[in-house]
Formats: sequence, C-alpha cells, structure tokens
Amino acid sequence: MKQQPRILIVEDEPSIAELIAVNLRHNGFQPVWAEDGIAAQRELEAVLPDAILLDWMLPGQPGIELARKWRRESRTKAVPILMLTARGDEPDKVAGLDAGADDYITKPFSTQEMLARIRAVLRRRSPENVHDTVTIGSLSLDASTHRAAWQGEPVKLGPTEFKLLHYLMKHPERVHSRGQLLDKVWGDHVFIEERTVDVHIKRLRESLGDGGQMIETVRGAGYRLSAQA
Repeated sequence: MKQQPRILIVEDEPSIAELIAVNLRHNGFQPVWAEDGIAAQRELEAVLPDAILLDWMLPGQPGIELARKWRRESRTKAVPILMLTARGDEPDKVAGLDAGADDYITKPFSTQEMLARIRAVLRRRSPENVHDTVTIGSLSLDASTHRAAWQGEPVKLGPTEFKLLHYLMKHPERVHSRGQLLDKVWGDHVFIEERTVDVHIKRLRESLGDGGQMIETVRGAGYRLSAQA
C-alpha cells in the first residue's frame, strides 16, 4: 500500500490549521500540525515530512526565518516549503522565495489551489526518470545521484534548482522563455507566476558561484545556458 505523503502544517491559528488538515486528509495526505517554530522543529526531528506548509506570521520566530534556517540545514534543505501568507504584494512573495520557499499560497485560498500547489512541489521533488550524466565546460551533473559540480567542486542545490539546471544543461545554447521553463521544470504551473522562474534562476546562479555566468539572460526572451560564458 502506497504511503500517504506527510505534510507538516506550521500555523498558529487552530481553525485554519484544522481546515487545512481536514482537506489534506480527505485528499490522501497525512497532515501533522505544529503551532510554532519550536513545535515544528520537534516534528522535523522526529519524522521528516514530504512538504511543509509554513505560515509567514508566527509567534516567536517568523515563518520566513524558519524557512532560511531549514534551508541551511542538510537534513531539511531538500524538503519543499510552501509559504502561507496574507501578504500578496510582489516584494513579499519574492522575499519568501528568496528565503528558500519553493512556492507561496496567498490567504484566502481555495482548497483546489492548495492541493494543486502541494502536488506540484511533490512532483518537482520526485527524481528524474532519466538517470544520466551531463557535462558542459566545467559544469557537470549526475541525475542518478542528484549531484552537480563546478570545476570539480560539489554544488549544493535545492530540488527545483537541480531540475532547472538539468533541463538547461540538456538543452544548451537554446533560449527558453519563462513559460517554457514552467512547462518543462514545474510541470503544473496553473497557479505559479512567471516571476517565480526569475527567483529560482537567481538562486541557481548564486549556488553555482562563478559557474552562474553560464546562465545568460536574453532580454525580452528568457534564459540560455551557454558554455561560452
């Protein structure tokens, strides 16, 4: 029997947490509730979830600080994080993504939107079907071991950045629009904005260090990975 994906809900409002948990349970997920960062840390140390729904406004440590903390720790860095936020403004969304969130859900949200976003991040976390090795210049990637390296040195990448780099390396020298990257890397982008691509490209470049120069911005068109950079 297939195990239900475990979703950690970090939300200080019991009524909201209960509503989310009920909907998750009815749709084949196993919800676990933590009301603040301390309780969430306890849950993470006990059993690693498949994804985290993290409220921005929490008592004590804010959600954005928890996202940064969990992204720094090797055990939790690959767990998808979806920020729950009443902050719908663009700078706040970008701040959440920059902190390490894979996506965000703006309150109030529909059950269908929440489920679609959770399923999308879980799909992105799934390993690639093609377990191949790609090398372009000093950049190499092994899909089977989920490892990347620049000039022989390992590069730490989150699941979305890894998949994004894999796709760009499989199609070098071609210009990819944000919409095309959403289709190929995210798969289900019905609720995902194109701006999300820019944030993940920025994060990927930062992770690659000098190798980030290989990813070019083609003004008005999109992005290209070039061995000539």
